[in-house]
Amino acid sequence: MKILKLGLLLALASGVVALLIYIVGVSSLYQFPRLSDEDFEALQSLQSSFQKCVSANGLGLQASSGKDVCQVTINFPSNTVSKWKDPKTGELEGLSFDFNLCEAVATWEQVRNSTTILTKEFIDALPNGWEDYAWRRINKGILLNNCKNRTLCMEKLSLVLPEIPPYYPRQFDRCAVIGNSGDLLKTKFGKEIDGYDVVIRENGAPIQNYTDFVGRKSTFRLLNRGSAKALDKVVELDETRKEVLIVKTTIHDIMNKMIREIPIKNPVYLMLGTSFGSAAKGTGLKALEFALSICESVDMYGFTVDPGYKEWTRYFSESRKGHTPLHGRTYYQMMECLGLIKIHSPMRADLNRVVKWLPSRETIRAARVASEKILRRVGAASADPLGACAIIKKQVKKSSVSLSSHKRAVIEHQRYVRGATMYPLERSPGHGLLCSVPA
Repeated sequence: MKILKLGLLLALASGVVALLIYIVGVSSLYQFPRLSDEDFEALQSLQSSFQKCVSANGLGLQASSGKDVCQVTINFPSNTVSKWKDPKTGELEGLSFDFNLCEAVATWEQVRNSTTILTKEFIDALPNGWEDYAWRRINKGILLNNCKNRTLCMEKLSLVLPEIPPYYPRQFDRCAVIGNSGDLLKTKFGKEIDGYDVVIRENGAPIQNYTDFVGRKSTFRLLNRGSAKALDKVVELDETRKEVLIVKTTIHDIMNKMIREIPIKNPVYLMLGTSFGSAAKGTGLKALEFALSICESVDMYGFTVDPGYKEWTRYFSESRKGHTPLHGRTYYQMMECLGLIKIHSPMRADLNRVVKWLPSRETIRAARVASEKILRRVGAASADPLGACAIIKKQVKKSSVSLSSHKRAVIEHQRYVRGATMYPLERSPGHGLLCSVPA
């Protein structure tokens, strides 16, 4: 009898311990600020509008709710032919992709208020910026062992590292980002593309012989590592020789030497980008990130892979391996249905096409506030423009660049953020910003 009582007591004790462990685990899981009814309704409204938007504009794509108000799944029609294979597993790319709307809304809002060009100001403001960041992130050339010798480091970076940002949020009005898809050859978008205030191209995509399809104008060109190593060839792609070249990865000694010796007269800068994780890393997304950081509105051409496609193609050469076209297509569709971009393709050739069921600005704003709370972002839901600043560095001297000549939207933005320059902090847990504030 005593043994039975003892066993019962032990069972009860184990149950209590298990319950306590569960409670502690659950409480630690939900340590973010509790959402108000308004926050929850905003996220529900966003998800509802988003699903309708994808159905109305996705050319066969469908979006469905996930496990919570942040998660959505975008599906291709079952008859879509998947061609891309994972080089490691050999598996075909799937037809279904999961996304976090809360993360997208919160992150892209920061992008639109930040500068995406790496500057001396940014490195100076980081703890051990020259010894640590500049070595790890920038200088991986064989002639530079480390950045402890700041003079040597500055010499290496002098051609591509401006003191302060050369571009500001909302500096340009209408911008077009041009991809390399073979779909561009199906519609003569050339004149339409040339009508934008800014045109952004990628890597070694040619203009000559394709102007009817891709236009002549080229303001910026975003380059990956391979293209950056052939700058002398890249600059020949633009007849005006005025393209600004943005390198999205590390600068190498070979590239630096090339700039000095050819010489290359085009402005060359390094991309300081936001970390989006493994979902979308390509040059196309970085080009859109750069465009959204300087433009009021962004349209994209030459990225679409519509339902029923056979394989990824390029308008000027054979396709290269490494693309995940279905995943990219769904990510861009998510961006369109969050009001960030407008997608153009042969199946959507109307420039004035209205994106149906687009969430209202009020819904996006309210959802962003709720998303920041859920994601525990730095300065979540703060009304202070500097609330998202994880690091605030006061400028010792005033900027030599006057904003008086810029468009009104730029000046108003600078007033709103109190003249601060905002930089995204890579791999920051709370996705905070580094903010440089005038003294």
